[in-house]
Amino acid sequence: MSLKKIKTFGLQNLNPAESLQQMVLAYTEYLTIAEQERTKRRDIAAWEKESITRINAQRDLLITYLEGSFDERADNFRALFGVVDNALISGDNEQLALALNSITEIAKSSPFKDLANLTSVRAALNNPDHVWEF
Repeated sequence: MSLKKIKTFGLQNLNPAESLQQMVLAYTEYLTIAEQERTKRRDIAAWEKESITRINAQRDLLITYLEGSFDERADNFRALFGVVDNALISGDNEQLALALNSITEIAKSSPFKDLANLTSVRAALNNPDHVWEF
């Protein structure tokens, strides 16, 4: 390409050393940004792993709580139906009425009622010293 043609393309002020320096700077900046993004991805992966571990631990606590609640309710119902059976056999209508009333009250209550206030549940789950009573 002749000098005349280079001037017509507006390349007469082109400085090859400066162009090379700009390319090196751009590539260096690319490498820096690429490393920053890799670091961000590692941080996100670590946060994800930590969050999943925490969620699984909270889930396990909640499942244990619910299993205990339902087991306790089942035991209460068994005992009360035993009282109903004995009251029917002995003809004790007062004891029968009390047992049936207790069964009705337990059936009306929900083991989930304590979970209605999610703020207190979340605080309890996040508190490693919280004692769960079943």
